[in-house]
Amino acid sequence: MASLNMILDQNEMVENPTPRVPVSLVLDVSGSMLGAPIEELNRGVELFFKSLKDDDVARYSAEVSVISFSNEVTQEVDFGPLEKCDIPELKAIGKTRMGGAVSLALESLEKRKELYRTLGVDYYQPWMVIMTDGKPNDDWQLAAAKTSALVDKGKLTVFPIAIGDNACTDTLKEFSPARNPLRLKDLNFQEFFRWLSSSVSKVSQSIPGEKVELDLKGLEGWASL
Repeated sequence: MASLNMILDQNEMVENPTPRVPVSLVLDVSGSMLGAPIEELNRGVELFFKSLKDDDVARYSAEVSVISFSNEVTQEVDFGPLEKCDIPELKAIGKTRMGGAVSLALESLEKRKELYRTLGVDYYQPWMVIMTDGKPNDDWQLAAAKTSALVDKGKLTVFPIAIGDNACTDTLKEFSPARNPLRLKDLNFQEFFRWLSSSVSKVSQSIPGEKVELDLKGLEGWASL
């Protein structure tokens, strides 16, 4: 039996058939993120949600999932209308179950796309952001292979982001055959999420299937190129 939230979600989608931009944030909240890193990450995520909600087009088209990973993999925010999303407060503890987090993100995206198709709602190519400051402590190879296959087929755009000097870019690269990992400058999470929200806004104003050029100049504000 469908839950009340699911029914309300479907009703909202029927009433607002705007093409959707699904964005999945897969975020490392392991113990090494304790202190300033997790504080800045929380500020960045909050800014991201606020920027999208303040955008006249993106507020109706962007749908955001937030999945955190440490000892556990947690769906902090599921896809749905932005105005009904509670901004999560992420806490740092434990290890780095990145493989499990990406697997959950892929499963969540597939379910959302199936709902779009069922209700006749068009959607843009999904985006996945993977942010980590270390190396996975779980089995990640299968999740990486599935992610790469979707990228190769043009069904997923992945942004792999390394936090700090200890992040394993070689592992991140396995999730992204089309785009090399970028390393975050210092703790410029807010600059990254400002760039991301601007990019999502740009996509939401295009036609589904149309190629959208990313703001490469804007990368300089937050990434070590």
